[in-house]
Amino acid sequence: MKLPPSLNVYVSAALFVIGAYVVALYLGLIVWTFRDIRSRTRDMLAHIMAALLVAVFNLPGLLIYMLVRPKTTLAEEYDRTLTEEAVLHELDAKLLCPNCQHDIETDFIVCPSCHHQLKLRCVGCGRLVLPDWDVCPYCGRFQDDTPAAVEPETAEPDEAEALAFTTPAPVEDEDPTVEDDWAAPAQADEEPET
Repeated sequence: MKLPPSLNVYVSAALFVIGAYVVALYLGLIVWTFRDIRSRTRDMLAHIMAALLVAVFNLPGLLIYMLVRPKTTLAEEYDRTLTEEAVLHELDAKLLCPNCQHDIETDFIVCPSCHHQLKLRCVGCGRLVLPDWDVCPYCGRFQDDTPAAVEPETAEPDEAEALAFTTPAPVEDEDPTVEDDWAAPAQADEEPET
């Protein structure tokens, strides 16, 4: 079998294209590595070492670089720092009275300086709500509602007496020698028979 004389031209052209592709890939890896390390650190020695690592070892050098490179870019680190500072600023921010701009605390109901109404107590649950809220977010009660008149329930006489004995009366003067009022009815029941 005889090879055509123009085959040599085709083979040399194919080798040239493959060689150009390999050289472009090689240079592209070096440039990409250099740009990537520049976005991740400001250390000039790290820039040079990463580019040399890929230039000398090619694809294995690129794999080594991918393993040892910094995890975040400088832009990501800057964004994270800004977010942290914003959160810290919000935590350190002092509350100001909307009327007189004096410092107030979160649980103030009125401003101690100008007596401006800062918060109201919910008529349903007693928690603090802002004056412009029309409904309490804790119990769901509308703030313009007045508490409904509750009629006292009539209890059975036995239940009323039981309730009276479970609620202790306030003791004004505590004397350790005087026995409890609770013990008195029990002692009256235990009198010896004569």
